[in-house]
Parts: sequence; structure tokens; C-alpha cells
Amino acid sequence: MPQQPPAQLAPSAHVTAAEISRIAGVTRATVSNWRRRHDDFPAPSAGTEASPLYDLPAVQAWLRGRGHTSAASPTEELRTALRLLGPGSGVAARLFPLVAAASRRTPEELAELAAVPDDQLIARAEKTAGELPAAVPEAEPVRYGPDDAGAVRALLGCVREAGAQAAVDVLAERELDEGAASGVYQTPEGLALLMARLLPAGTSRVLDPACGSGTLLAAAARQGAQELFGQDSLPVQGRRTAVRLLLAAPKAETAIRVGDSLRADAFPDLTVDAVLCNPPFADRDWGHDELAYDPRWAYGLPPRFESELAWVQHALAHLEPGGHAVMLLPPALAFRASGRRVRAELIRSGALRAVVSLPARAAYPLHIGLQIWVFQRPEPGGTDRTTVLFVDGEGEQRGGATGTPSATDTATAGAGARGGSRPRRSGSSSSAASSASSASAASFDWAGLTERVLGQWAAFTTAPDTYADEPGVARAVPLVDLLDDVVDVTPARHVRATAADIDPAVLARRVHDLHEQLAEQVAALAAASASGGWQPSGASAREWRTATVSDLARGGALTVLRAATPGTRGSKGGAAPTVDRPVITAQDISAANPPSSGPVDIHADATQPVAAGDVLVRAVAGGGDAAAMTRVADDQDAGALLGPHIHLLRPDPARLDPWFLAGFLGAEDNIASASTGSTLVHVTPGRLRVPLLPLEEQRRYGEAFRGVYELRAAVRRTADLAADTAATLATGLTAGVLLPPDTPDSQSA
Repeated sequence: MPQQPPAQLAPSAHVTAAEISRIAGVTRATVSNWRRRHDDFPAPSAGTEASPLYDLPAVQAWLRGRGHTSAASPTEELRTALRLLGPGSGVAARLFPLVAAASRRTPEELAELAAVPDDQLIARAEKTAGELPAAVPEAEPVRYGPDDAGAVRALLGCVREAGAQAAVDVLAERELDEGAASGVYQTPEGLALLMARLLPAGTSRVLDPACGSGTLLAAAARQGAQELFGQDSLPVQGRRTAVRLLLAAPKAETAIRVGDSLRADAFPDLTVDAVLCNPPFADRDWGHDELAYDPRWAYGLPPRFESELAWVQHALAHLEPGGHAVMLLPPALAFRASGRRVRAELIRSGALRAVVSLPARAAYPLHIGLQIWVFQRPEPGGTDRTTVLFVDGEGEQRGGATGTPSATDTATAGAGARGGSRPRRSGSSSSAASSASSASAASFDWAGLTERVLGQWAAFTTAPDTYADEPGVARAVPLVDLLDDVVDVTPARHVRATAADIDPAVLARRVHDLHEQLAEQVAALAAASASGGWQPSGASAREWRTATVSDLARGGALTVLRAATPGTRGSKGGAAPTVDRPVITAQDISAANPPSSGPVDIHADATQPVAAGDVLVRAVAGGGDAAAMTRVADDQDAGALLGPHIHLLRPDPARLDPWFLAGFLGAEDNIASASTGSTLVHVTPGRLRVPLLPLEEQRRYGEAFRGVYELRAAVRRTADLAADTAATLATGLTAGVLLPPDTPDSQSA
């Protein structure tokens, strides 16, 4: 039966003051001012005295009456239109097919469609949605009602302005928030690409049995996979994955199914070249009793509280002999006593090839460092595997973001959502948790971590018998050394540097160099923090006459560019291009680093070179990180490519000073009023505001903002260098390769 729209809906949508500010394109203070000064401003209709909620239609009517047209971003407009239909409308599920079909239309065609009257819009939307391929689960014909016209129109605008993937994510966010599931977290793009690149070149058939939002399968398609199979327990995630793959890999053959992969495998007879999976963690209701005699458990019955080992064996059962599985797993799986026997069989058989530890905050849950496990299904009569590779990816982050070597690295000198959708009993909402994960991942140095891990993996797979360990970073451990009483495969346990790995003379020289660098950096910090004769502006704060970035762009004062995000319009599928030239990333902006270097995977549309004087604005931020949102490109940055999740503003130097522009754009209030989200902040650059000042006065402010930027960078460099110096000294003393300095008392003795 076709999906029918619900009848006689009674929408009841509420918004907070912060959401009103985003809809109207003003600050929170302006909304508070309206509440105090205008008696006809809508009174709170829900919420509490401390956190009032307002009726959305009433607010929209009041804004229209005052001549305030909506300044919300296309994604926020879509969220608002969905909210107006009220909870339980089911409109999000019915709009998924329309996104896939609309992605094939030009912006002009979408604008023409959105402009027709409501009755024609509904009829044409139904016809357009009917073009959806059979790859989308439950893609039966849909019907839209008159009440859906606003949501359909907002959806078309979102696809036209922000891209089809942004629209898909908003629809999924709405449906997940309305559903009973919690703890659904998206795998960060950088992590998904790293996992996909651990697969052998030429991998064509890939399965993700807990596909979630489809990030891993999309990453596999970017690496050249042509046949993609996915299954998820939530219908909304199945639809989300299917539409995502239609956008990211339109030429690939896809098959997405809905259901519990462990209890009701939708592909029981399928074997593939590779499995990529980010399965549910700590799921006690995975089917231990009813699946006790399942033939998939070739390495032993997974313990009741070790659901991850069930997913591991499910993945291995779907592999061709010699095929690879790359899985994201919790660190406790490496050492829990209950899983010791299954771990031992995975090692003894040669199925476990590598374990890579990741830094905390790389992916949700943010408080622990997850691990990537690489498996290979044994081949009958194949070569015996004698070692397992361990890589400590956490050490890269412990070294700080400034390129300073970590304590372990210096010590060895001279010798680097969840995807599945089973409920996790999490207290966080799905969208908030996904936002937290994305916020962290947006500023994470995935390029550096990927280079570190892939370099070790390539060396190990090319010649495992002659692989040269890198103490403190990576080590190939013989199987016999792992098969002890605990069978602990935690990377840090196996790769940590020992006294035998450290050259005392080299470390002593390194400590001397670190002390000299630290002294120089402290002097630079003192110079940057010197008082500059700051004066009060008067009896009260200065008031500005401002213009938005959109206004300035229309007037020719600047140009706004943005790097494409993987999966948005313009992606043609297939392998992502790899560039061996500098790329400015969001992490580089946040940490005041030079452009990232080395081979970097970059989206085909994200090849905008940076010029000196450009103002770079991070498109995503979180955790109150607004102070590190902007940067002015210098000569060192010139020619580097613009990485994803960055807006580039190119001002006319005869009308705008770049440092003045960057300083005001990065102000916390400015970012808040031009963004959507709470834990995760998506910045809409056109809504940022800039004071209108003469160029000479702009330059005075610009010099002050440049000083603030240099102070912040000096503080960060000094802190990182001091921490590294202290850690190196501690390592040298405890390893017995450094002696304490002589004291006056020891000299007299």
C-alpha cells in the first residue's frame, strides 16, 4: 500500500529564544529586547520560567508583521518546516524519496518547482519522488497532503542551496529524534576514510552489516568499490544510507536492507571482498541464547556480554577466503577476561592482523580511545601468519597539535556514530550525540593520523617477516607472545618504548634542545602579552552600524567560497583524488598550524587554492571553541588547497582589512547568531555581521586582532612545548637513561 499522509494533524511546534534568533538572523540580546519592549511579542506557551518555549507559528506571524524576513539557513528552514507539522507526522520518512530524486535536478529546475502553487507542487513532488530507484528500502509510492507543501518547498530549497546530503541528514535527525532509538552516532568522515584505505587496492564488493548513516560504505565507494551491501535495524537509517549512496556513488550497485543482522541476516549466502563495520557496543540483547549454535561462531561462542565478538565473527563469515574486515571496536574488547578464548582463537588462526588505537575524542563515545581491528579470513593452504601488527595512534595526539614530538617519540629519537543503530541505552539524544562526535572530528588531524597508520600497515603487509618495528609507535608481535594467560591485545601494551630502545646520548641532546626552545618560546610569549596601552571606549560600549557578509558580497567588498564536503553535490563516486601538496584543514585553523602536508585525500570539488590575505572561517565548531574560528592566510599558506568544512572569504583590500574582518567574524556572539545547533555549531557565513568603519580605522582594529591571534598562538605553542619537555624528562629519568643534574649538596659530598 502507498504511504498515506496522516489526516487532521494538529501541529504544536515550539521554539526557544535561541532558535528565534537564528530564524530572524539577529542576536539573542535582540530577542530579549523584543520581549521587553513589545507588548505584542508572543508570550511563552510552554517550557519553564528559566527556559521558556514559544509557539512557532505565532512567532513567525509576529516577525512577518514587523517586516523581519527569515534569515535562517536552508537546513534551519527545513527543520522549522518539519517542526510545524508536529510530532508523529511521519513526513520525514516520506520525504527521503524526494531528496534522491531532487538531487538529479539542476538548481534552476528546483527553483522553478518550488515556485508553483501548493496543489501543483504536491502533484509534481509525488511524480518526482516516484522516480526513486528500488535500492532504497521500503521505497513504495508516497503521497503528500496539502499540509506537506511547506515542508516540500523547504526541502527543495535545502537541496538547492545546501546539497542533498544536508537535507538527508536533517530528515534523519528528525525521524531519529521522534523514534525510540537512542545512541545512534555517525562515524566521522576522516575515520571512515582511514578504515576504507586499510582495505587492499582493488576491493570491489563491500558489506556493512550495521550501516547506520552509510558513512563507511560511502568511503568504500570513494576508494573504488563498485558493489555495496548494507543492513541496519532502523528503517530510517536504511533509507538514509541508500539515499547517501545514490548521491555519493551513483554508478555503484547497492543493496540496502532493514533488519537485525545478527538475528535476521538479510544476506545469509553473501560473501564479499571486504567488510567495514562500526557495530553497536555493549549490547546485552544481541541474541546470545537463541544463537548459541549458530554456524558463524567458528572461533567460539561469543560471551553474553561480548556482543562485539559476535559482530566480528559475523563479519568473518561473510568474507571470501583472504578477504579483509576492518572494524571499529571498544578498547575493553582487547583485554576483558570473558573474551579471552575467542581472542586466542582469532590470533591462533591468523584471522587477527592488526590493532590500531585511536585518541580519545576521535569518535563517540568521546571519553575513550576506540580501536580499529583488522581481520583477514584464513585461506585453506595459505601462508601461515606469525605476527600481529600493533599501532599506537594515540601517541600522535599526545604529541600535541603543533608538530612537537611526543615524549615517547623523543625518547626513541635515533633508534605517527557508531554506525550501527541498535539502541544503546544512552541518555543522550541521537542528534546531540552525533553532533558531539562530529564537532570533535571536524577539528581532528585525520590527515596526520591516517599517514601514520597507513605507512605502518603498508610496510607490514608488504613484508611482514622483515617488518622493522618503530618503538613507541608500532610493533609486530609474534603470535606466541600474545597467547598468554590474558591474551591482551591493547596496542599501548606492546608498542611502548623500553630502556633498550632509547639512546641516552641522543635523549640528553634532545632535552637540551627542548629547554632552549622552551626558553625562546617563553620570551616570545612575554613579548606577545606585553601591554599595548589599551584604553576604554568611553562610559559605555561602542555601538556599531553593521552589514552582513551577504550584503558585503553583493556589494563586491568580498567573495565567499566554501570547500565541498564529501558526499555533497558534485561527488561523482569512485576513488577520491589524492593530492601531495599542502591542504589547510579545520584543525590547522584551530591550532594555528601551517598547512597540513603529505598525501591527503580530498574531495574532487574542494580544490580551491588559498591566497595571502584570505580570511578562513571554520564551518563547524563545538565546545565553546568560537575563539579559534578564524585565521588570515599569510604567504606560508598561499597556494595551499582549501580543505573541507572551511569557508573562505576573499576581501577587496581597498575596502576591507583582512585582520579586522577575521577578528569581528570570529567573535563569540557573531558565531552564535549566524549558526545552527548547540553542541555542534554549523556556521552560515552570509549571516555573520561586520561593523561599517573607514579603512584606516579598520586597520587599527586589524593590528589589535593580529596581536590577539599571535598571543593565542604563543600560549598554545608554549604549553605544548612545556608539556613535551616535562614528559621527555620523566621518560628519561624513569627509563634510567638520564641522570639527575648535580646539586650544590651533591657536589660538596
